Amino acid sequence: MGAPTTERPLAVVTGASSGIGYELAKQFAGHGYDLLIAAEDPGVAQAEARLRQETGATVTGVQVDLATYDGVEQLCRDIAATGRPVDAVAINAGRGAGGDFTRGTDLRDELNVIDLNVTSTVHLAKRVLPDMVSRCAGRVLFTSSIASTMPGSFQAVYNASKAFVQSFSEAVRNELKDTGVTVTALMPGPTDTDFFRRADMEDTRVGAGKKDDPAEVAEQGFKALMRGDDHVVAGSLMNKVQAVAGKVVPDTAKAEMHRKMAEPGSAA
Repeated sequence: MGAPTTERPLAVVTGASSGIGYELAKQFAGHGYDLLIAAEDPGVAQAEARLRQETGATVTGVQVDLATYDGVEQLCRDIAATGRPVDAVAINAGRGAGGDFTRGTDLRDELNVIDLNVTSTVHLAKRVLPDMVSRCAGRVLFTSSIASTMPGSFQAVYNASKAFVQSFSEAVRNELKDTGVTVTALMPGPTDTDFFRRADMEDTRVGAGKKDDPAEVAEQGFKALMRGDDHVVAGSLMNKVQAVAGKVVPDTAKAEMHRKMAEPGSAA
């Protein structure tokens, strides 16, 4: 059986059942892409149906746990099964775990953050990029975070994981600068998604505070990806101020500032 014929490009989006990932998928579909979307929760099936209905794109949903090696490999098999090249990939799946690292969080949660935010990001990029480079074409969007610019007191592993993603994105971008493949880092601030509930941070100042619209964040990320920008600080002006301040404020001061935002009970 031959590969399907289509003139529409294909985008792969992870963590696409809700939040920024869903809105990124919607951006791709609204700009002429077909989609393969992935998430660990059953909501990916509803997202698939909704995107198909709202955009008219061909959408395939895959429920898979990317925090596992086998989960990433399964997604790669699903991508290969389309018989189509990946024109763009948004490596967006991620999670957090709030609390005192030494006395308040569970090791399994912290390691799961690393497995999903760091290990699966490297794993999927390693599988997808070679074909893009061989075709001299492709776009990669890594969802980093404004958190990558500061030590994350009471979110220590999450912020460290996003610092990894930011550095990794910039390094791979430089390696591929003459290949026709672009790499962009999306750096949102606090966004109105399920992140803070899942991270057990609803009682924190940042968890209870004002948040950006995920649709706006995704739109800014998509536009930056299409322009081939190295990164975009998405969302509010405050995020942009934090990014600039992050270059001059000492890490000790940034850690104390983050403590005031993320310490359990700080919302009171």
